[in-house]
Order: sequence, then C-alpha cells, then structure tokens
Amino acid sequence: MIDKKTVFEIHKLKNENYSNRKIAQILKISRETVSKYLKNPEVAISGKVNRKSKLEPYYEQIDQYLEEDNQVNGEVIFQKLCQQGYDGKISNLRAYLRKVRGKHKKLQAYIRFESEPGEDFQIDWGHFPALTYGTTKRKLYCLAVTECYSRMIYVAFTHSQKQEVLHQALLDAFIFFGGTPKKIVVDNMLTAVQERLGKIISYNGEFLEFLRPFNITPYACNVRSPHEKGKVENVIGYIKKNFWPLRNFKCIEDVNRQKKTWCETTANIRIHGTTGEQPIERFKKVKLRSLPNFLPDCREIVDCKVYKDFCIKFDGNTYTTPPWTLGKQVKLKASQNQVMIYLKEKVIATHFRSWKRNERIELPSHVEQVKRLEKKLWSDKDIAIFASLGPEASEYIKQLGKARQPIKKSVLKMLRLKDEYGKSAVIDAIKKAQKHKAYGADYIENIIYQEMTPEKQYLPVNLKDEEMNQIRLEEPCLEAYDRYIIQRSKNG
Repeated sequence: MIDKKTVFEIHKLKNENYSNRKIAQILKISRETVSKYLKNPEVAISGKVNRKSKLEPYYEQIDQYLEEDNQVNGEVIFQKLCQQGYDGKISNLRAYLRKVRGKHKKLQAYIRFESEPGEDFQIDWGHFPALTYGTTKRKLYCLAVTECYSRMIYVAFTHSQKQEVLHQALLDAFIFFGGTPKKIVVDNMLTAVQERLGKIISYNGEFLEFLRPFNITPYACNVRSPHEKGKVENVIGYIKKNFWPLRNFKCIEDVNRQKKTWCETTANIRIHGTTGEQPIERFKKVKLRSLPNFLPDCREIVDCKVYKDFCIKFDGNTYTTPPWTLGKQVKLKASQNQVMIYLKEKVIATHFRSWKRNERIELPSHVEQVKRLEKKLWSDKDIAIFASLGPEASEYIKQLGKARQPIKKSVLKMLRLKDEYGKSAVIDAIKKAQKHKAYGADYIENIIYQEMTPEKQYLPVNLKDEEMNQIRLEEPCLEAYDRYIIQRSKNG
C-alpha cells in the first residue's frame, strides 16, 4: 500500500511526460503499482493476506552474501539465488536489501548532458582490492572507457597507473571500439593534467603526444565536479557492484578474462537505465574516426645492463638474456603480459611477465647456452692443466665462473704464478682466498706476494719452435703410481 503523497507524485510525473517505467524507478515502486494508481487514484486496499515470501528461505544465504560484501549489487545476488532455485521477483529482493542495509543516498540535482554519436569518450580509474601472487601483493586498478552516446564500455584491469599503462589501455580501447572520438573527457589525474590555474589547463606533454596521431582533443573536468563525467563514474560503481562481488581471481589475466566475458554477456547488452536501449545496439549508430595506419608503441621501455648472471633487472625480478650479451646495454619493452629484450632493435629474448617479486625468470635456451660454454671451457688445454693441480684448483675454477670472472685469463695468470712460486704456494693461496670468498687471479697474486718469495726455477731449454716452448704438462697423479706398485706387489 502507498500513501497519498506517492499517488500525487505518480500523477505529477505522468503529467510531465515520464514513462511508467521511469516513474517506477524514481519512486522505487513497481510498474504494476504505477499503472494501477494511474487508472484509479482512489483504489481501495482490501485486507492483507499474510503470505510466506518466496524469498524467505533464502534470507540466511543473502545475509552471508552481505557479510562477504555489504555493497554487493542486488542483480548479482538475484543471479546467484536463481541458480539455487529462487523463482520470485527481483523487486522483493531489493525491498529486503533496503530493509537490511538501510542505505539511503542523498541525491544531488545537476544538468545531464547528452553527447552526439562518436563525439566523446569518458575515462576514469577505479581502485580495487590487491591481487596476491605467492607472497607478493600487487595493487589493482581499473580503467573504464565509455562511448558517451551509446554507453558502450571498455574495461582494462592493470597493476599500475603509469603513463605507459594509461596509453596502452586507451589504445586497446580504440581498437575495441574500432575508431576514435573527437574528444576525450578526463579528470585531473597527473597522467593527463599537469597543472591548472582556474580555467587555464596545462596538459601532460606525454599524454598530448599520445593523442596527437589520433587527432583527439582532451577535455579536463572542473575540480570536484564528478558529474561532468558522470557516465564513466557510474560505470566504475557498476563494475564494483555488478562485476567484482562474489568472484575469485587467480591473477590479472584471469581478472581481464572474466571481465571480457562480463562485458559481452552483461554490461554491454543490458537495457541501460537512462537510454532504455542496449549499449551494443545503440553503438551501431555511432561512427568513429578511423585509426591511423601506424599505431604507437605504448609499452613500458627501460634501458638495462646485462649483469654477470646473464640477466637484467626489471620491476623487482630478473630476466635472463643470451650469455653472449654479458655487460652490454639492452632495451626492455614490457606490456602487461610480456617482457621483450632488444639489442639494437633486434629481439634477443621474450619472457612471460611475472607479477611476483624477487623471481629469476629463465629461458631454457639461455641455460643450455651457458652449459655449452662451460663444457667448451673445461675442454681447454690450459684449464685442464690448472685443474690437475688438485681439487682446490678445480673448485676455484668453478667459483671463478659463478663470480663471472674471466676464467681463461685468470687461469693463465695463476699458471705463471705456479711456474714462479711453485704449486704449493698457489694451492695455499687458493685455500685462503676461498676462505674469504675472494675469487680472481689478482687475489691469488696478492696473497702470494705477501707471504712467499719466488722459488729458484731452472728455465727449460729454449727451442727454435716457439709452439714447443709453450708446452705445459699436467701435474702427475702420484696416487696412480701408488696403485700400480700395490697391484704389482700383490701379483708377486
């Protein structure tokens, strides 16, 4: 039953040419009630019959949903209840939610501006709960882009609001819509508006450079005037209430995958409350300007150095490169899903982007290349001779490799030290260097210089063939001779 004031408002709005549907929305009553009181304002209300509500068996489940998210949209709960067998009306559910939540919004009047087809897009960022990757938490943002005439929306979830991320999301939106508008409406975010003094607005230079090839004019809303981009502000609220609640997400790719399905099956095919049409059908009347032939590269670009462990550092992680790039300067280009590494405009490595932190992301081919290089190294004649000095020498070679010291050069220097000071001096110096984790021929040389004097060495005969003078022999293994003598004595 409604009071006389509500009956008066029904007839007042009808005289102002509002539809029954719009009157029902404004007064928060059903269309049947509107029709009934338009036909007969004095209709008598007979005695009420107490009937059990179809919604009553689901009260406990609804309460659980509200405990999980008190702001969850009624349509989302209605969809969940229908899956559980509820066959009642959504109006009953909404009435119950109003009663339980007791939420009343203060309405503020403002003039609504309607755009011509393809005239402008409105964009805005929304903040959402962080996503967890192992022990790492990443902030989550949502950029909503609305074609203002049709209310068709494009949504992109990201882990950043950086300049490049904004540009990439807008570029993806232009591709989704199949063209560009004449104007783009933004708030006063730093990636769009650098400074403003009254009506004088200084736009972000990188943002203007991004818009230039599309020939789009930016328009910044006045400060504290969200109604000037109310269409997209409503979209952010709609996403928070209709898409986000009662869902589980594994990663940002999963969020965007579910978002795409939701846009296609819900957001862009619903009957819009203002236009009374489906955004996807209304969008058919929109003619956007064609995209330019060459689209800008909006990926995040960073200059990096390849470190000794054949990797570069980016966003809290390391990504491997081919081992032959050690010490070189390379360029990294990162999208939301991919990390590509370039050397002089040529791609030398492509990785899936990791949103964890302190991770080493390797390509098997890079590890295999390192193994092949190590195998080739150990087959070198001089390195084999140095390794024959004993297990300490072999282990020191391995540590030189891990420390990314020049192994061949270091080994040659230590062999010269061995010729001058003797094997024992070099091995003792290696033991002390390993104790202090000092890896390099210079450390061995300094230790020997501090503690030893050169042994008297008798130079070999100098032969005419220079290659013969360079011959080195491996240290003999005395254990082999011992085994030979013991075996010979047993054979008697």
